[in-house]
Amino acid sequence: MLSSRLPKDLTPSPFFAELERAKAEVLAECAGTGGNVAECLPFIDMTVSSPLRVGLPFDLQPAVEQAKSEFGTWVADAAGRRDAREAVVEYYRERGGAFTAGQIILTASTSEAYSVLFKTFCDPGDVILTPMPGYPLLDTLAQLEHLECAPYFLKIRRENARKLATDESVEGAGGRNDKTAAKNNVILSGAKNPVKSTFRFVLDSDSLLAAPERAKILLLVSPHNPTGHCVSREEWNEAVRFCEENNMILVVDEVFADYAFSDKVSRTWQYVLDERRETRDESADVILDPGVRSTIGEGIHTSSDCDNSASKDLWDAGGGDFINLPEDGPKCPIFWLNGLSKAVGSPQLKLGWMAFYAPREHFEEIRAALEFVEDAYLSVSSPAQSLARPTLAVSAAYESRIRERLLQNWQTLREAFPSKYCPEVLGGWYAVVRLGEDDEEITLRLLREKHVLVQPGFFFDFDEDGWVVISLLQEPAQFQEAIDRIKQ
Repeated sequence: MLSSRLPKDLTPSPFFAELERAKAEVLAECAGTGGNVAECLPFIDMTVSSPLRVGLPFDLQPAVEQAKSEFGTWVADAAGRRDAREAVVEYYRERGGAFTAGQIILTASTSEAYSVLFKTFCDPGDVILTPMPGYPLLDTLAQLEHLECAPYFLKIRRENARKLATDESVEGAGGRNDKTAAKNNVILSGAKNPVKSTFRFVLDSDSLLAAPERAKILLLVSPHNPTGHCVSREEWNEAVRFCEENNMILVVDEVFADYAFSDKVSRTWQYVLDERRETRDESADVILDPGVRSTIGEGIHTSSDCDNSASKDLWDAGGGDFINLPEDGPKCPIFWLNGLSKAVGSPQLKLGWMAFYAPREHFEEIRAALEFVEDAYLSVSSPAQSLARPTLAVSAAYESRIRERLLQNWQTLREAFPSKYCPEVLGGWYAVVRLGEDDEEITLRLLREKHVLVQPGFFFDFDEDGWVVISLLQEPAQFQEAIDRIKQ
């Protein structure tokens, strides 16, 4: 009766059923003592994934007041309302990006963006390359489209801390210098007792070579959930080269990209559409005028703007629709996925987007195909689109609050565990710790004996036992208490 898209067994696995029973027992035990610490350790959830649950809500009221007059409007634009797309363009511009409104497609969520891309580029039975370890939702989304997932791998590499501190930091967002990068590396390594070496996850590019013949999409997650790995320029070049050679689409999930911990971290679109267009392009003979930059940021152009700027990267798609497509850019289409779920900690608003690049000879064909799929659903509501500009306009200030919490908790974690047990996190909301036991057993024991809930590594397809995944969002005092209990 049911579709073959669905798993044959929809009941919870025995482990997760046991975990839920243990959690209910712990909560009942604490409730029975009235929460008396002397009789019962308070329950601490270290799997929390929403700022709303840890005292960091985004204040929606001003945005709602500003946008509510537009809630009743409706524009049947498959790509999304232009004013909302321009708000996304401005979001990128403030972070050094140079997308235009014609490169933005709005969706109801990042999950829907995946679905649109799968429908646009894949046939049933095709393969998506996903990272291992990785987030299990990706497999579910692929299965629902009759697609298969094949893994490539992230591996742990040991690096000298001095080398990391002095490596060039031009890849870092914000353009900060090497001295600042070195200082931050010491801080992140543990200011009280800096480590001599660090362990971190990196892309095992050789594992890409095992891709099945029907692989159509390579999916990168940067920052990666749950390891905190961020794609370096070297890794990026390898991924792009692989996609070019195998006629594949490159998709980058960057929902955590505003939460980078280090100057070593770049947004991957900087490798394609970098800040050189904001100053002097050394490969060109012009300097982009600040007034034209502002126009580009708004996604509105005229032919005279383009001629005056003499920017070889702006391509006229027709009717004055100028798109930022470098002539010497990658030969494969690239999509960057993001949304309000993480940018303003508000998944309930249901607004995501994809920003994309494609070679000029394929851009219009790809945009038309994406809009064809989107037009079949028109799933993004008017209230969500109306809230894009007032929420994204203040997103940087909100993100700084979240980042401060994440960094504080990350420091607490690194002071508690040596680097070889707790690999470096470059960004995101999560960290991983290897406790050296069966991860199912340690997860249940931490819950029952220490009243601390973590996620077992097998849920994220770690290829070794003993890993647990910890959210860095929890309130700092609670986080410190939970880490103390785990250390015991």
